[in-house]
Amino acid sequence: MKQSTLAFPTIQRLTTMAALVLGALFLGGCATEGAGPVQAPSNAPAAFELTIAHINDHHSQLDAFAATELVLDGVPTQVELGGFARQTSLFKSVAGTPNLLKLHAGDAMTGSLYYTFFKGKADARMMNTICFDAFIPGNHEFDDGDATLKAFLDELAQGPCQTPTLSANIVPQPGTPLAPAGGKPYLQPSIVKDIGGVRVGLVGITIAGKTRASSRPLASTQFLDETRSAQAAIDALTAQGVRHIVLMTHHGYEADLALAAQLTGVDVIIGGDSHTLLGDFKALGLPSGGRYPTVARNAAGERVCIGQAWEYGKAFGLMNVRFDAQGRVSQCSGQASLVIGEPFKRKDAAGAWQPLPAAEAAALQARLAANPAVRVLAPDPAAAQTLAGFASQVATEKARTIGTASEPLCLVRVPGERADPRAGAGCEAASSLARGSDVAQVVAEAFLRGSRRADFALQNAGGVRVPVPAGTLSMNTAFTVLPYTNVLVELDLTGAEVLAALEDGVANHLDLGQSNGSHPYAAGLRWDLDMSQPKGRRFSNVQVRSKTTGAWTTLGPAKTYVMVTNDFVAAGRDGYATLGPVYAAGRYVNTYLLYTQTFVDYLTATGPLARPSRADYSHQKVITRGGVALP
Repeated sequence: MKQSTLAFPTIQRLTTMAALVLGALFLGGCATEGAGPVQAPSNAPAAFELTIAHINDHHSQLDAFAATELVLDGVPTQVELGGFARQTSLFKSVAGTPNLLKLHAGDAMTGSLYYTFFKGKADARMMNTICFDAFIPGNHEFDDGDATLKAFLDELAQGPCQTPTLSANIVPQPGTPLAPAGGKPYLQPSIVKDIGGVRVGLVGITIAGKTRASSRPLASTQFLDETRSAQAAIDALTAQGVRHIVLMTHHGYEADLALAAQLTGVDVIIGGDSHTLLGDFKALGLPSGGRYPTVARNAAGERVCIGQAWEYGKAFGLMNVRFDAQGRVSQCSGQASLVIGEPFKRKDAAGAWQPLPAAEAAALQARLAANPAVRVLAPDPAAAQTLAGFASQVATEKARTIGTASEPLCLVRVPGERADPRAGAGCEAASSLARGSDVAQVVAEAFLRGSRRADFALQNAGGVRVPVPAGTLSMNTAFTVLPYTNVLVELDLTGAEVLAALEDGVANHLDLGQSNGSHPYAAGLRWDLDMSQPKGRRFSNVQVRSKTTGAWTTLGPAKTYVMVTNDFVAAGRDGYATLGPVYAAGRYVNTYLLYTQTFVDYLTATGPLARPSRADYSHQKVITRGGVALP
């Protein structure tokens, strides 16, 4: 969702970490599953093959995406896409594959009402219908802190699966939820699996800066440098004679490519975080982020096979890795496949979507069986039954209507950049307009209305997750737009601090290379923005709207204002460095208003939802990074 930067640990600290990892591995901190005590390295066969089935970033999206349009046999066709019970069927279908590993590369939680109401319990129960060999925490596993992650991992440990959770660069403080006093730590840097008589090492790495800046881990939980931590864990395994290393990462596809080139001893990287679809899907009407698997080279010039499987349970990765007699990768192949199922629908002569007749649907399914880019199958019955137990508890609340939208509210994180296409008709030009995100603007307006004290409201672009199509709005709409558990706080700020905070939000993505989710939107506050200028000179003509008269006046640098925002931004997260000390000094009031409920209250109070007047948008004039003035 959001990113920031975390300074590298000192060499002394890294050396200490490496020593701890080595010691833990030699003293039993690295579990060897199915192989008994650590033995001398086995003699791997010349043609040892490893198969890896993997997913990532399912984000509590446990239901299938109905009526998803793909191009099948050259014809636009609606299908059901994904669904965790369908993933269970797929994992079960490959269960007989020799030398199989089943991996989940993080961000299991947050993103749907299943998380809102069950805080990972539903995700863990569904993951246990697959029994992954390993899981790594993504940044969103820390959205509600270490204790919520612990509760999720406790659920994951229920039953026979006992899925280990790996991260070589997360170091919880002893006595905290993830490292309980006198108990077993919840996170291991690595494990060793016996795969067909050959020992295979698994190492976990979680994105450091983004997790610290954009989620809510305990301040005492350390996030160490990804590259150095990965190498330390790999070296500890190779010192034991483990010759085959699979690195599980949650820090993005491009970062995986860069990481592979800096490491020695790594053979495979199974990643997540960037939601990248790898493979050739042009015939299906989808773009690709690269080849599947992507073949890179490590620091020793040896092959590294890299895979990622898109997002939300929509895709399934299956990678085959072949090793030579020296334990090096000689070949890797495989496929990331879209996971789809019936009903299949196509447009009739009148342009309406209609289910295919049974015979046509069966013939289409038979043809698709020869296409490795798609896997057509029904949901696993037992997994579907498990999910139904959770679904029944939220169905009534999800369906409750809270209002309507008279026009689509487009989602554009940064004016001039790509618009989210999910709002449909009416947002075709959104990416070319200075106003930017309609839905972020409306969310800010909701926050301002919900606060009695605030002069204006601030919302980070990445905290608003989806656009809003025109039509009926339900509770599910609100919880999908704002899926987290933030509350609203009111900060006392000078005008100079407000301006500095705005500059922080833009510099976070323009200068620091972090997520553009930090980009600011506001209600009751407007500006001109020139992103071609350096930090400190980007914002001009900043004005405040009177809550009583509606008149706009220039922001006074020495004047004190009250700004309402979510507690995440208020605490200085997502690059808002100016706000952090204000929050830490106690210059705020916690309203204890759940931000999603505030949005719901706004929808129900204001009638049909529409875009604000153009004069009320926070972005009045915008010049892009490339110097283009937007209309």
